[in-house]
This record gives sequence, C-alpha cells and structure tokens, in this order.
Amino acid sequence: MSKLLALEDVTDPVCCAPLSGPALSEAEATELAKVFKALSDPVRLRLLNLIASVEGGEACVCDLTGPFDLTAPTISHHLKVLRQAGLIEGERRGTWVYYRVVPDRLTRLSGLFALPALAPA
Repeated sequence: MSKLLALEDVTDPVCCAPLSGPALSEAEATELAKVFKALSDPVRLRLLNLIASVEGGEACVCDLTGPFDLTAPTISHHLKVLRQAGLIEGERRGTWVYYRVVPDRLTRLSGLFALPALAPA
C-alpha cells in the first residue's frame, strides 16, 4: 500500500523556483545535478520508489534487498548515493538501518518542472 506524502504548494515562488523561472546559480545547478545523477540509475530510482511507498513511511534495509538481484553491499552503495543526494535519510536501530524519504527534497524536485501559466490567446 502506498503512503501519501503531504504536499506543499509548489506554485508558490517562495517554495521552489521552477526551471522556467530565474536563472539558477552555479551552486543550485551543481546541487540539482547531484540529485539528478543519483536518480539516473534504475536501481536507485526503484529503491526510492520502494521506500516512498512502504506502509508506515520507512523501510528496513533488510526489506530492500529482496526485490533486486544484487548483493547487500551493492544495495548499501545505492542507498548511500540517495542519502548523499538528500533524498532519503536513515536511522540505525540495532543491526538494521531504516530509511525514509525526505519530503522537502521531493517537493523541491517536483516544483522544478512547473511551467509558467500561459496567457489566454
């Protein structure tokens, strides 16, 4: 069952400037490029999807290895890349790490693709 995330109004310019808005600074472009690079791998995209859709909002790393034909260290590497990009965060509990998405980061990404409203013809 999927978990719905609370959404912010991404049309509010204070929240997120869309790509069609003012020019990105070099620092903003560098930050966003790292996020898109993290998402450009199919395994990482699937991991993010699994974590975002798990009941309760967080997934144990022990539940994230089954859907893939990859070793645990490889899955850990992909999770590390997602964590470094700020898309997920983890919390160690005993021997396991539990991951959850960072809603603000996903909201920021969704706001990037807002197109400006077109004036009526």
